[in-house]
Amino acid sequence: MTDKGLRQVVAAETRISDIDGIRGRLWYVGYEIEELAEKSTFEEVAYLLHHLELPTRDQLDELNEFLVSEREPSPFLVSLMPTLAQQTSPMSMLRTSVSAASAYDPDGWDDSPEANERKAYRLIAKTPTLLAMYHRMRTAQEVVPPNPKLSHAANFLAMLLGEEPSPEDARTLDTTLILYADHTMNASTFTARIIASTLADMFSAITGAIAALKGPLHGGANEEAMKMLEEVGSPERAEAYVADRLARKQKIMGFGHAVYKTMDPRARILKRLSREVGERHGDLRWYEISEAIERAVAEQKGLHPNVDFYAASVYHMLGIPTDLMTPIFAMARMAGWTAHVREQYADNRVIRPDSEYIGPRNQRYVPIDER
Repeated sequence: MTDKGLRQVVAAETRISDIDGIRGRLWYVGYEIEELAEKSTFEEVAYLLHHLELPTRDQLDELNEFLVSEREPSPFLVSLMPTLAQQTSPMSMLRTSVSAASAYDPDGWDDSPEANERKAYRLIAKTPTLLAMYHRMRTAQEVVPPNPKLSHAANFLAMLLGEEPSPEDARTLDTTLILYADHTMNASTFTARIIASTLADMFSAITGAIAALKGPLHGGANEEAMKMLEEVGSPERAEAYVADRLARKQKIMGFGHAVYKTMDPRARILKRLSREVGERHGDLRWYEISEAIERAVAEQKGLHPNVDFYAASVYHMLGIPTDLMTPIFAMARMAGWTAHVREQYADNRVIRPDSEYIGPRNQRYVPIDER
């Protein structure tokens, strides 16, 4: 029997993350996402996903030192960026840049476990720089170099916006990166593992993952959610807006999930962050519109928000342009993608599912002049 979408197919064993969709729970290596979001940092979580244990102080310091040292892209990527900034969308830029980064990686085509770990961390380190450089170039602003004194999240906001963020805003972004860092066998992670299973290199696998995330049914919901908030405009309009979209059988982006049957646990955290960042900046409008839409969708459709819904207002209040919201998803997920690729390499078998043929049979070839 065909299982379209492979919802019930177990394609891999993993120690990286797990979901209980009925109860709305998510774990990274056995740690509850709520506890990691409250107490951890993105750098700690990146180490956890790759090493399956939390780092000691020395291990974290060593990782931070490596990430900071690898933030600068190669001169080749820097020379490529003006064209990409003028001609491509953010996700297209990221897909092309990650592929191109393979040309000048210091480990070359060495696919040893040690080299792949370094490649993984380089990808994590360079992605924020690529996104910020792209945005500064496309908006004719001076490119801001990485600041070695800032954390992963704070450095990205500084490079993007041209000024060092408040500790609170940096922590807010850091928390969202933790929430997006991994999420079991989603479409982009599955794509990365399929590519890795052929023993293609790390850059090929991650390029494929970015391409999968680019699709609006996977990664684009946060962007679409922000556009929806702008379209609604005020909390009072939410109920009629939702009713109209449902009457026309249109999707309400940021709601429902392939796995969760209750509220996405990441959405609960992001809802709180949305309110907090709005209060901090003296502008609760986007939070209030979001809350009104959430209420209307629950009443009219019985759906819960997913991770992307409240992420939209959080990112907007941090000053992040709407079309960079999906690339920031990729910036966070780079930790999970690369961990899954390395896990696939470690116990590999090429992924090759079967298919059910439903076409015609017993056909007879007819010469072309007789057709």
